[in-house]
Amino acid sequence: MMKLYGVPGWGSAISEMMLTLANIPYHFINVDGFDQPGAQREKLLAINPLCQVPTLLLADGSVMTESAAIALMILDERPDLAPPAGTPQRRQFQRLLIWLVANIYPTFTYADYPERWTASAPDELRESCQQYRKSLYLWLEQQLAAAPYALGGDITLLDCYIAAMYSWGPRREWFAAHTPKFAAVAQAVYRRTELQQVLRDNNLL
Repeated sequence: MMKLYGVPGWGSAISEMMLTLANIPYHFINVDGFDQPGAQREKLLAINPLCQVPTLLLADGSVMTESAAIALMILDERPDLAPPAGTPQRRQFQRLLIWLVANIYPTFTYADYPERWTASAPDELRESCQQYRKSLYLWLEQQLAAAPYALGGDITLLDCYIAAMYSWGPRREWFAAHTPKFAAVAQAVYRRTELQQVLRDNNLL
């Protein structure tokens, strides 16, 4: 069985939801505290020198990182969790999957640890990243069908990203007020019976 190294509520929650939705068995290993020196960091470094979550240790001993790469791996087994190939919806799925990790993720990298990137103005960096993130979510809002999922009536792996991010900054109250379709997609995912346990485990319910 594959092992997923992560922290409840962090980016690994997305991979947990995707694996659960695809009905792919995995064992979750909590490495809370990995971002500081200590035993948890050493545990993660032993299999991933980049020390990131999610880190997925596959049954053959190989390591998979990057949530979008994990999503593509899952689609090899469960192609039904993305729109059919060759359709406009599939192209939008591909676009938004990469857009999320290329645009939204870096705002957390810099805002959560601003002192790593600038010694002179960490507060300014944090604030500018948080404001920029809001502008990105406003753009994303215009791309969503929310009927009830991001791309329409069928759930895709893209919806797992939205369900996790709904609880991250700028937090649910802001999303409800400024991006109602984004909030509605997250709520639709939260109603999925097969995801109830993993959502609770990640403090999303």
